[in-house]
Amino acid sequence: MNGHNHPVDQAQPHPVPAAPSPPPHPAPGAAPAPPPRPARQAGPATPLRRLLVPLGTLGAVASAFAYVGLVDPNQPGHYPVCPLLRFTGLYCPGCGGLRSAHDFVTGHFAAAVHSNALAVAGYLVFAAVWVLWAVRSARGLPLRIAVGDRQWWLIGTVVVVFSVVRNLPFGSVLAP
Repeated sequence: MNGHNHPVDQAQPHPVPAAPSPPPHPAPGAAPAPPPRPARQAGPATPLRRLLVPLGTLGAVASAFAYVGLVDPNQPGHYPVCPLLRFTGLYCPGCGGLRSAHDFVTGHFAAAVHSNALAVAGYLVFAAVWVLWAVRSARGLPLRIAVGDRQWWLIGTVVVVFSVVRNLPFGSVLAP
């Protein structure tokens, strides 16, 4: 002995994993479980198939615009009044949006801009983004629009400035 007390290393057997147990047998008289279905293989997506979601979105937006085009928001009783306008007398960024959509659909573009210029800008941005989305979808490419912090701040600033200016005497041209 060398003066050190060391436990003697003993070989510990490693546990051996148990073999998988066979599946349980069905009860007598029970039908056996059906075999698993093979994964459904989708064929290559055609351009029309890839356009289903953009076309569905366009259909929904076109339906909403068609409704607003048919049911004139200038006639009272068809749409609710803006709560901010009702209780404070101030125009929110969306005030005049339905009238703007109605005028836009019926081809009165100057009146649409007068009702809500920001909404008309939104219609044009939607149209441009939708065309980009449809073209990329038809080609099998995803639509990736990365809006950074600066762009969000710019959008927010434009909305706030629009809202404030349209409520001031010199900004009455932006009021609906």
